[in-house]
Amino acid sequence: MLVKGDENGGMDDDARYRAVLGKDARFDGWFFTAVTSTDIYCRPSCPAITPKRANVRFYPTAAAAQQAGFRACKRCRPDATPGSPEWNSRADLAGRAMRLIADGTVDRDGVSGLAERLAYSERQLNRVLTAEVGAGPLALARAQRAQTARILIETTDLPFTESAFASGFASIRQFNDTIREVYAATPTELRARRSIAAAAPGHIHLRLALRPPFDGDGLLQFLGDRCIAGIEEVAGGTYRRTLRLPHGHGIVALTPLPDHVDCDLQLADPRDLAAAVQRCRRLFDLDADPVSIAEALSLDPLLAPLVMKYPGRRSPGHVDGTELAVRAVLGQQVSVAGARTQLGRLTARLGEALSIADDALTDVFPDAHTIGESDPALLGMPAARGRALVGMCGAIAEGRVTIDAGVDRDALDAALVALPGIGPWTAAYVRMRALGDPDVFMPSDLGVRHALERLDRPGDPKSATALAEAWRPWRSYALALLWASLS
Repeated sequence: MLVKGDENGGMDDDARYRAVLGKDARFDGWFFTAVTSTDIYCRPSCPAITPKRANVRFYPTAAAAQQAGFRACKRCRPDATPGSPEWNSRADLAGRAMRLIADGTVDRDGVSGLAERLAYSERQLNRVLTAEVGAGPLALARAQRAQTARILIETTDLPFTESAFASGFASIRQFNDTIREVYAATPTELRARRSIAAAAPGHIHLRLALRPPFDGDGLLQFLGDRCIAGIEEVAGGTYRRTLRLPHGHGIVALTPLPDHVDCDLQLADPRDLAAAVQRCRRLFDLDADPVSIAEALSLDPLLAPLVMKYPGRRSPGHVDGTELAVRAVLGQQVSVAGARTQLGRLTARLGEALSIADDALTDVFPDAHTIGESDPALLGMPAARGRALVGMCGAIAEGRVTIDAGVDRDALDAALVALPGIGPWTAAYVRMRALGDPDVFMPSDLGVRHALERLDRPGDPKSATALAEAWRPWRSYALALLWASLS
């Protein structure tokens, strides 16, 4: 079986086997290695003895390997690998569906809800996903439930009944059967052999996998410069913020380390675990392939020194599309500090009180409905910007504009710029950070102009656009490097 995206990665099964022989961790999450003599599937870097080539099969997802009858390796824990970068970059049906499934759409709304969200029939959606990733939406959601259940079993003291329903299983029997089938162990056995102590009551502690190098300090600086009082903070090498999730509020603390990110979650409802984890991964861009990106951007002599200076630089995402869109509107033609001040005032006026007790974090960012019903004159900002903000949030609340992991990127662009007061810069910023598009460039951005001029290049939009053509399909990362050069 070939992994889709070979036109980008240039890998056939023989190349994959060479990666397995070399225990190459760069390919963890890109594909999975199944061994027919043991009925086990692994990540490419598994430290176990490399199986014979004749006994190896390759699958693009853990769900496909599980559906073919293989169970997860207990040694390398393949379900805990970084996600494939392919699903961040692809804007087609399969890519949009994979992002929505990871966000828990199937568990919340079923396959019918996923199909309706994507405007395809269930039959066609199943056919496309099976052809592209080797498994349909039910199998993909089942694999995610199993991983969520393992996290709850190994990092909390939640009773198994609560763990089962929080993971999205419909019954205890389904929960037990799936855990035994995927991990060749019962829930009791998984909990008994956990290697770390359970987190404090009410907390879920886990390690978020990534592909090194990883510029965690750069992310902390970027996010710290934009922190909204009461919503988020950066202190002691950790980023903390409140979350608005499908079933309730949450607080996350993310501490970047060279080979992973420590994640501590407090959730009002544990059913939100999968969605919270995926949103944190998007925020820190943890599924990126920094080696491939660096190789491509280093071909340009202008960017090569920046690639060396900032190894593993990420393109920061976000945890909430509406909040990011509001940030974009308030960030138009003002400084980062000025936008942060306006966002603080907006939160103080319209924010929702956090349902989880915390000393520093007190509020959840206001939702689209609350802002959309506000009087622009009372928001403490220029009148035109206030009207644009209220109009955009009204469109989001009414469903005329959708900003989430599964939206069609070009359709969102068109919907945003059709709104009064929303221009190309705002739409591009939303596309880059809320949707995780890796190939966004903003030629009219003031930071781009200043960075290019410091590098002795013309910074006007026409010249910048022409220069950036050589940086496709990673222009979002080139933009992150240019911004970093101004620090």
